[in-house]
Amino acid sequence: MARAASHCFSWMTRPPQLPDLALPPGRRVYFASDFHLGAPDAASSRERERRIVRWLDEVAQDAAAIYLLGDIFDFWFEYRHAIPRGFTRLQGKLAELTDAGLPVTFFTGNHDMWMFDYFTKELNILVLRHPVSQRIGGHQFHIGHGDGLGPGDHTYKLLKRVFASPVAQWLFARLHPNFGIGLANRWSRHSRLQNGPSDDHFLGDDEWLLTYCREVQQQFPHEYYVFGHRHLPLDVEVAPGSRYVNLGEWVNYCTYGVYDGEQLALLSYEK
Repeated sequence: MARAASHCFSWMTRPPQLPDLALPPGRRVYFASDFHLGAPDAASSRERERRIVRWLDEVAQDAAAIYLLGDIFDFWFEYRHAIPRGFTRLQGKLAELTDAGLPVTFFTGNHDMWMFDYFTKELNILVLRHPVSQRIGGHQFHIGHGDGLGPGDHTYKLLKRVFASPVAQWLFARLHPNFGIGLANRWSRHSRLQNGPSDDHFLGDDEWLLTYCREVQQQFPHEYYVFGHRHLPLDVEVAPGSRYVNLGEWVNYCTYGVYDGEQLALLSYEK
């Protein structure tokens, strides 16, 4: 059995595959990531949330599916009987969409990895924690948030293993929500999104997600690789006939992806 590139992904065989998604004529698939609701302050977050809800209303008119690729919240932790305060407009809109039969898939990011079963049970949203592959329409996609993939960033990869451990989650759940959520919100203020434009330069062949895509492509070809996390909107060739699209974020760019069965385009919504 062939071994995958050690710093890229841990699967010994093909990446996890979701069932094929047929795309009826005139329908589209939408991708968005990194809303970072809650940051940098309540007022701007509320304005951004309203903008996102308007966007969801518009795309729902012709959407066959919507994929949210993580860091939708700047912090999220589900206690057994409590969730972070706020974000009711987004949750209400998502519930409305799924109640109407529109499938929504949520990939956890590094800011909302402590999402458990609330969105699945209350909003009927599939929650995924790792990148997956899926044939949508006539093309093969590889989709995920993007954190912890590719070479380097060993400190974060170690922290992610700690934060993802059941022991760390159990210990944090022992904190009272008033203290635990407040502590986490203070921690999130140190994120790179809130501390200057550190992500606004394309790094060429040093883009670590591009490296990840190219190494996956060598063993398991895809036409499209779609990720968030990077915060910089990108549309880059992986190999002939294959592209890596990064969705950017909604604090500065308000960019999203739309696939019409023929091609995936990176667009910008009104600010």
